[in-house]
Amino acid sequence: MSSQRRYLLVSPCRDEAEFMRRTLDSVAAQTISPATWIVVDDGSSDDTPKILEEYARKLPFLRVVRRTDRGKRSVGPGVIEAFYQGLDTVNLDEFDYVCKLDMDLDLPRRYFELLILRMEREPRLGTCSGKPWFIDPGTGALVPETCGDEISLGASKFYRVSCFREIGGFVRQVMWDGIDCHRARMLGWIAEAVNDEDLRFLHLRPMGSSQAGIWAGRVRTGLGQYFMGTSPLYFLASAVYRLPKRPVLYGSAAMLWGYFSSAIKRLPRYEDPQFRRFLRKYQWECLLMGKSAATQKVTAERARVWHAAHGNAAGGGLRGGSRAAG
Repeated sequence: MSSQRRYLLVSPCRDEAEFMRRTLDSVAAQTISPATWIVVDDGSSDDTPKILEEYARKLPFLRVVRRTDRGKRSVGPGVIEAFYQGLDTVNLDEFDYVCKLDMDLDLPRRYFELLILRMEREPRLGTCSGKPWFIDPGTGALVPETCGDEISLGASKFYRVSCFREIGGFVRQVMWDGIDCHRARMLGWIAEAVNDEDLRFLHLRPMGSSQAGIWAGRVRTGLGQYFMGTSPLYFLASAVYRLPKRPVLYGSAAMLWGYFSSAIKRLPRYEDPQFRRFLRKYQWECLLMGKSAATQKVTAERARVWHAAHGNAAGGGLRGGSRAAG
């Protein structure tokens, strides 16, 4: 493998026996294999440990880290804590790219090869992913999940190591998977999810759901948007836009409940005023000119920030910098 194509996968998981073989097989079939894949078993009580033992004997790059059972699934902070427990077992200097990968995905064979090629062509591209699709439970048809082009998907966050370090890694809180991309854009990096047929992956558990059901998952989304610093007007517009999406009405109502109940309780918000000002200015421009145009505008404007920090740096993994903080 080229020294500039070494990528690390870190996969927190808990009780994923139903789906994980599909993920394990699809990673094993990649045209460019990971240099290392760390799967962090976060206290599973199903057949997850047995399945991981089976695949660890077959895949030389697969390593398993086991955590003590905390007694329940913990999304947001718990997932990122497990991610860092895996990341702390390696030296990030040995890799050019790092990916937080869920264990309920079925990836196309060239998935990581194509993401790396995109980054080799565009040195400002700090994080990217393909687009998730899922099987509609009502019709059985393969349909796209609702997601924008401006944020790499939390289920498959592929990062240039230098960008991951500059943003300070992932915040150990709900909406970590939005904060990271907005912070990357603030620093002049490009973040994207690509709707390319060769990068479409199957999400075996639909995004926005949870072990406790769709309602709990969407309420969590609202809470996370409040924590991140999203403005009420922008979030209301987002909920209205999602009204006809599955589950119709129900999903948007849950999101609004999560956001405004958090506001009423005056729950803590992300403690970075500069970031929140940047986010709200970007969101206001999204409302005025559309998300695509607003993203292009801010990406062009922040190019000077990136070039001031990186000069003529280009290609590869752009190694260097201090280790990411949690």
